[in-house]
Amino acid sequence: MFKHILVPLDGSRMAEVAIPAAIFFGEKLNAKITLVHLVEKNAPVEIHGEPHLKNVKEAEDYFIGLVEKIFPKHLEVDFHVHSTDVEDVTEGIVNHSSEFDHDLILMASHGRGKTLRLFFGSIPQKVISQGSIPVLIIPTTEKEWYSNFSCENILLPLDGKPDHDKSLVIAEGLAKAFSANIHLELVIPDFGSLSGQLAVTSRFLPGATSRMLEMSVQNGEDYLNSLLENLRKKDFSVSAEINRGDPAKIIISTAKIMAIDLIILATHGKTGMKAFWNGSLTNKICSDCKFPLLLIPVKNPENSD
Repeated sequence: MFKHILVPLDGSRMAEVAIPAAIFFGEKLNAKITLVHLVEKNAPVEIHGEPHLKNVKEAEDYFIGLVEKIFPKHLEVDFHVHSTDVEDVTEGIVNHSSEFDHDLILMASHGRGKTLRLFFGSIPQKVISQGSIPVLIIPTTEKEWYSNFSCENILLPLDGKPDHDKSLVIAEGLAKAFSANIHLELVIPDFGSLSGQLAVTSRFLPGATSRMLEMSVQNGEDYLNSLLENLRKKDFSVSAEINRGDPAKIIISTAKIMAIDLIILATHGKTGMKAFWNGSLTNKICSDCKFPLLLIPVKNPENSD
């Protein structure tokens, strides 16, 4: 499980939304937390109406204040300020992976431009493409940044593909550490919500496509029942359901109905933010979802070298 959490910050309160989640994960997983800031070339004077960290001294003073005032004393918290000006902060974070030696990146969903571009942009594409480092996105809200973070209910969307089993292993580990419930959800697209190559195929072979989708429902039920039995043998509190329709819309709806605290999604490295189910799911969920998202990079056998 995660033992070293990297939290990029730019000095803004919007970026600080990630801090409560970092504390929660740090305490529950006994993980080290490293706050990081890379000094940006031609940095702006303000960010979200607040002073922007423009140099090493400002960043170090900022981090010292955060560690002393916000983080519990029993947590192992460090900070790192990269002193050489960088033009692309996201590129700099990825390039320092070996130096930080972290196994999770945790960030708020919004920050200023290049500094904290949401995972629709360069950070997820570069980090996920490495195929090893998960990224946790904490959505910004109107609430104060110091709001508490907790995790009692985890939603794990699945598609039955073996290369996504890594997300199940991580869900188990987090559920055990957090004493959380796991809800498994398998969404089989209906004819009108197909995307990618399947959408093209359905136009030419509608009958065959419909039969394939119906078979997927039966196979999906068997798949979920097998997972349920296995997880219950391990004493997890788990539930499951299979639905038909647009995967992103159904997953977000389920998260709202079940008061989900964390959604765990597998996503393929070769295509950056393109997720499973023909490359559209993760991007759609990230665009519309107001729930924390843990993106797990997985290798796509069809695209592997």
